[in-house]
Amino acid sequence: MNQPPHAKLGILCLFALLLSSVAQAAEPAQDDRLGRLFFTPERRQALDRQRLSNIQEAQSLEGATLSLDGVVQRSSGKSTIWINGRAQDAYDAAGAGVSARLTPRDPGVAQIVPGEEAPTRLKVGEEINRATGERNDRLGGGLVKTPNHRR
Repeated sequence: MNQPPHAKLGILCLFALLLSSVAQAAEPAQDDRLGRLFFTPERRQALDRQRLSNIQEAQSLEGATLSLDGVVQRSSGKSTIWINGRAQDAYDAAGAGVSARLTPRDPGVAQIVPGEEAPTRLKVGEEINRATGERNDRLGGGLVKTPNHRR
């Protein structure tokens, strides 16, 4: 029987699909799921223990600079703030050694209190030298434009 080329291609694809499904069924099932990547098994186990017992790691504020890296404000009212690259709840001072409070009228600004130091207001993306008080917007002379209206 003489079939058109596209019909032969369809039959070949169907045969390849059938072969691959049979090959997958023949392989033994793996118990290891991908789960959380990028951590060693020991670190994953420690994270599981920490999560089960709700233990928060005590973190100390390190470095000569303090930076506000990001803010997520949820509709539920809970917020997450990234300070020096570490995420924390808006009012969780115990875990990070620093407390932060969002400014209701300007969500891109937070008042940060690093331990026993004087409070400071930082915009998202801004950093301050803790010793000298010198501020840096980390744009390197660049400019970011944002729209003035909300959608």
